[in-house]
Amino acid sequence: MVDTRLKRTPLYECHLEAKARIVPFAGYEMPVQYAGVIEEHRAVRTAVGLFDVSHMGEIEVTGRRALDFVQYVTCNDAAKLTVGRAHYSGLMTPRGTFVDDLLVHKMADDRYFLVVNAANKDKDYAYLCAQCVGFDGVDVTDRSDEYAQIAVQGPKALPTLQKLTPVRLDEIKYYRFVEGPVDGVAAIIARTGYTGEDGFEVYVAAGEAARLWRALLVAGGEFGVVPAGLGARDTLRFEASMPLYGNDIDDTTTPFEAGLGWIVKLDKGVFLGRDALLRQQADGVRRALVGFEMTGRGIARHGYPIWAGGSEVGAVTSGTHAPTLGKPLGMGYVPVERSAVGSVFEVEIREQKVAARVVGMPFYRRAR
Repeated sequence: MVDTRLKRTPLYECHLEAKARIVPFAGYEMPVQYAGVIEEHRAVRTAVGLFDVSHMGEIEVTGRRALDFVQYVTCNDAAKLTVGRAHYSGLMTPRGTFVDDLLVHKMADDRYFLVVNAANKDKDYAYLCAQCVGFDGVDVTDRSDEYAQIAVQGPKALPTLQKLTPVRLDEIKYYRFVEGPVDGVAAIIARTGYTGEDGFEVYVAAGEAARLWRALLVAGGEFGVVPAGLGARDTLRFEASMPLYGNDIDDTTTPFEAGLGWIVKLDKGVFLGRDALLRQQADGVRRALVGFEMTGRGIARHGYPIWAGGSEVGAVTSGTHAPTLGKPLGMGYVPVERSAVGSVFEVEIREQKVAARVVGMPFYRRAR
């Protein structure tokens, strides 16, 4: 028998207290919104929002050959990480496509902390365990149930979180992290995020999460802090043109096709998918992920066909009305010859073909 019951994060009761609308997501009961997606989106862009991302997966790779193993299964160069640094990478198939995208944190020379997507964490863990055969002295451990993860995002994220920790947050650079107390609780504090804004992701023991969540709401009160749900998380990441696994990237897409060639380090040595990516680099990609704006009336959604020259040439991967920018935008795969900024095509919306134009990404970039 397979247990199909939805799980709950350690913050579930906090979401009920805040009158969240709860929906099934990645095997969990998760808040999609509280006051409303637009209000939460704008609060993160202008002030500060709290996200429960405890459904994400945390996997540790430890042992004397931990670096060798991480190098083999991911496409970025983990050898360049020093303790306290993290990077974005891809967990790769031999075909050069994504098993998942992930964050890799170097905790020590023999310990790496991988953060993977919620919907993929069981698959990723099984994949890593299978690939670990042959790497003596390497252990792969799923720590997901031990951690809760709270994302504090927005221009007021730093002063909000600073009230609860003696750690000098302004000294943590982007994609760096430290281990230290937050509200008296041992935590990993990483300056990363998935919203396009400045902010931090705080990892604590699951049993400490609810108290910390409530403390953050109090600490951020003067800055207009709001709890934010999955809906705002998606519109925020979309405006920042951050890919979503299962929509914009998956096990059929390569980093080069997705515009993520910057995370592929072909000169680092052997890794899964390297040969396939070398061939694609030499031959050139046939399709590319582009950003576009609707010039006709309509909103593009995931899966809508893209047409050009009387033929179906691609598909929308993500699309919505961007709250900050005030217009309908989308991302999708098209033939590379149609991927230049300014290129035009049509998106099929309810059996009507609506005009669109390729624009640069990211759609939104915060002021520095």
